[in-house]
Formats: sequence, structure tokens, C-alpha cells
Amino acid sequence: MNKFKIFSVALLASVTVSQAQDINQAKKAIDAEQFDKAKSMLKSIIKAKPSNGRASFLLGNIYLNQSVTDSAKIYFQKGLAGSDNGKLNYIGLGQIDLDSNNKAAAQTNFGLGTKGISKKDVEELVYVGRAYMNAEKPDYKSAIAILNRAKINNPSDAQVQLALGDAYFGDNNQNEAYVAYRNAFQADNSLLRAKMQLGVLLKGAKSYDEAIKAFNEVIALNPNYGPVYRELAETYYKIARNKPSKSVESLKTAIGFYDKYMSLTDYSLASRMRHADFLILVGDYKALEIEANKMKQLDKVNPRILRYLGYAAYENGNVDLAKTSLESFISNPANKIIAKDYITLGLVKIKKGTSADGLSVNPTAFKEGLAIIKKGIDLLPIAVEDLNEVGKKLFAQKLFKEAAAIFELSTSNKESRNYLDDNVYYGLSLYYDNNRKDVKADPIALQKADAAFANVIVASPDYQEAYLYRARTNRLLENDAVMIKAYQDYVDKTTQKGAEELAKPAVKTKFIEAYNNIAVIYSKTDKVKAKEYLNKTLAIDPANQYALDALKTLK
Repeated sequence: MNKFKIFSVALLASVTVSQAQDINQAKKAIDAEQFDKAKSMLKSIIKAKPSNGRASFLLGNIYLNQSVTDSAKIYFQKGLAGSDNGKLNYIGLGQIDLDSNNKAAAQTNFGLGTKGISKKDVEELVYVGRAYMNAEKPDYKSAIAILNRAKINNPSDAQVQLALGDAYFGDNNQNEAYVAYRNAFQADNSLLRAKMQLGVLLKGAKSYDEAIKAFNEVIALNPNYGPVYRELAETYYKIARNKPSKSVESLKTAIGFYDKYMSLTDYSLASRMRHADFLILVGDYKALEIEANKMKQLDKVNPRILRYLGYAAYENGNVDLAKTSLESFISNPANKIIAKDYITLGLVKIKKGTSADGLSVNPTAFKEGLAIIKKGIDLLPIAVEDLNEVGKKLFAQKLFKEAAAIFELSTSNKESRNYLDDNVYYGLSLYYDNNRKDVKADPIALQKADAAFANVIVASPDYQEAYLYRARTNRLLENDAVMIKAYQDYVDKTTQKGAEELAKPAVKTKFIEAYNNIAVIYSKTDKVKAKEYLNKTLAIDPANQYALDALKTLK
């Protein structure tokens, strides 16, 4: 019996060591974003030892970070009864409380999760800090506060420093984030995520070449570390956005790196969804359609697949499938709707109501689509940036009234990167829509056009065309004083650009327009001034019939 007891204890110790090793392997899989692999390992540990609270906590955290809250809660609640680090699961439940905006309950659970820890313990504090960061509404300052407690307990702990780096990064404190990431990697040079995050900081600062260099240093240490390829993909996407001349080449490189990332992580539904989000980002809707159909084979009931199918179908010209997919997704109250869902469905409605030749839109369909688009803008005001190309396409089709309605939305947010461009097209759309023989000019619409051109002038004083169209708009409004000033400003700004600009035939034509229209106004009150401007016209075009006739009248 004694021998048997000794053997049993030895066996138990062996199992415990083995499980600890398995936990560490699962952690490595999580860090490498191999989530299906990590889930499989953790489920095996729990099956072998249901009392392993740490395994339940880690598994619950994976589900929580993948927005599968119900499964996360089940594992956290099971883990509470675990004899091995069961209290960690209170921290997981605390994050669920934060997601539900129940801060008091979260504080209670965090207190239970950290109860009785010694001054040297930091693990629980790190997880609380990450809970604050990973919540749907991140609270980086609270994370920093609790992680600084952990730092006092153990300043050289790599995980504490890594978490602090993430918290400072989220709080837009780049300098402190850099110090923390550097300290983390110095404390543990196997912690590749810390070194990778130094490159992420450079990417955020738009130092793209330096970021790529930093990521390549990570690859030199471990070419199979998947997350670094995702960061490279996102860096090349940023290059494509910021350097249009390199757009095609950079997007191709970005997609290649993302494919590499997928091959080194996993092809689970969660990973495919992340891939789908990236494909939307780079605008590869053909690939998105393929990915969405693969996801549908994996899980026919997951509602987010309808979102991807809807986006892809709209961009690839299948408006009926786009309509049914997005309407099904949005109508489900359990789904978390984002701005792009509404905006895309609104555009689907408009596209469905557009004639085959693209020259007319059913007014009812347009009104319905616009109302849905507004819902998206209400959810996320900066989403107006997605409307620029839509408005331009309507403008190119000479659907000026519809284009103006789109640009009215997109000019509502001064933070938009397209704010200047959208104001130009908003003003032009209103002007052209009201400068037609078949319609009576709407003074309110023209006043909006005038305001749009005024916005352009404030933002870009050297853009001379804004002065020209402001003059033309005020001519329709019969606002003589503003018209004269705007025409004169156009002439002055254009003249400043030099002889080469003045020699252009189109510019000469516009100068004649300006001089003749100014002369018309002065002919009522100041004949000397009127003659002066008419002679300026004749200096450009001695045969200009209007100027010649007007001068005869003035004599």
C-alpha cells in the first residue's frame, strides 16, 4: 500500500506538470492567434481535470474575445468551482459586466478575482487590466491604474510591461507605450508580441518603412510567428491609402501577407471573419464573396455571414442577394448592427431603384435608401467618408439632385478626410441642379451651394475654381456684391499662378465670363467701371460680340 501511495503521488505530480505544460502551450497558441488550436487544448485539459479553473478562464476569454459571450459565461461559471486558480473566472465575469455597462458588478467581480493575492502576485492584476482594455467600451485609464499596481509588485515582469504598453497605446500615450514594450522584450526576449508592438507604434506614426523594418526583425527571430504578417498586411494597406501611386502594388502585397497570416494561424470561422473584415478594408469583394461562401459551409446559421454575403453581393452587382442578406441580418435584434450595414443596405435600395442606363432613380427608392443611410451615419458620424465615391458616381451620371443629397450628408462631418472634396461636389451638384432651363432655381439650395464653396475657400484659399463657382451661384441668386467679389477673387487668384496658367484657352474664356458679368452690374451704377471691364474682355478677345455691343450701348 505504501508503494502504491508513493506511485500515486508521483503520477499525480506528473499529471500536474503535464497540465501546466499544456496550459503554457495553450497560452502560446493564443498569443500566436491559433485560437481553434488553443480551444482544443484547453477543452482537453478541462476534460482531464474539470477542476482546472485556469483552463476554464483562458477558454472563456477566447470565446469572450470572439464575441461568443454565452459560451464564455458558461466556462467562467464552471471555472469558479475549480480548485486550481478558479477565482480568475471572476475577472472574466467582470469583463462581461463591463460589456453590459454594469461597472459596480464588474468591480465586485474584480475584487473577488484579486482577493487574497500577495504583494508579489501580478497575474490577476494583469488580467483585470486586460479586462478593462478588452471591454466593448475600453477604459484604458483604469487599466493603466491597476497595471501600475502590478508594476510596483514586480517591475521586471514581462507580461506586466506588455499589458502596460497596450494600455498606454490605447490611451494614445505613444512614448510610455514604447518604453513599456521595450522593457517587456528586454525582460523576456521570447516575447515576440512586445517586439512586434514596437513596429505597430511606428505604423501608427505613419513611419511605414521603419515599421516594416521592425516587423522583419520579428520574422528574423521566428518566421512562423503569424501575427506579424497581419501587421505587415495592415501596414501595406496604410501605404496604399496614403500613397496613391503605390496603391495597386501595396494592396497586392497586403493581401499576400494576410494570406500568409491565415496559413500560420488557423482557418476557423473566427479567423475567416477577421480575414473577411480585412478584405472589406482593401476592397477585394470578389475574394470576400469566396470567403463568405466558405464560411457558410462551416456554419450555415452564423448571422454575420449574411453581412459579408450582403456586402460582396452589392459590390459584385447582385442587388437582390445583397438586399435579402442585409435585411435578414439587420432585422435580427440579436445582431450587433454597425454603420456600414445600414449604409450598404441604403445603397442597395438606391441601386435597385436606378434605371438600367443609370440616368434616373426612382424617387421613392432613393428616399427610402437615403433614410437607411442616415441611420448608419447616426451610428458612426465618420462613416460619411464612405459616401464620397457614391456621390461622385451619381454626379458623373448627371443625377445632380441625388448627388447633392449624398454630399449633404458627407459634408456634415468636418473630421472627414474627404471634407474639402465633398464640399466641392456638394456645391457643384446644387449649382448644376439649379442651372437648368427646365427647372426654377431654388434659392435655398443655391444658398447651400454658396456656403459649400465658402467652406472650400476657407480650407483651400488657392483653389480658384471655388471662387468662380461661388460667383456663378450668386449670379443665379442675383446677389450682385458677392458675385462681383467672387469673380474678382477668381481673376486675382488665377493671375497669381503666372503666365502659363493665363495662357490656357479655358482660363481666358472664364476671365471673359467674369469681366462681362461684372460689367453688367456696373452698367447700372458706374459706367466708367463697366467700360473698364468690357475693355478687359476685348483685350483677351477683340471680337467678343457681347463686349462690343455693350460698349456701344454705354456710349
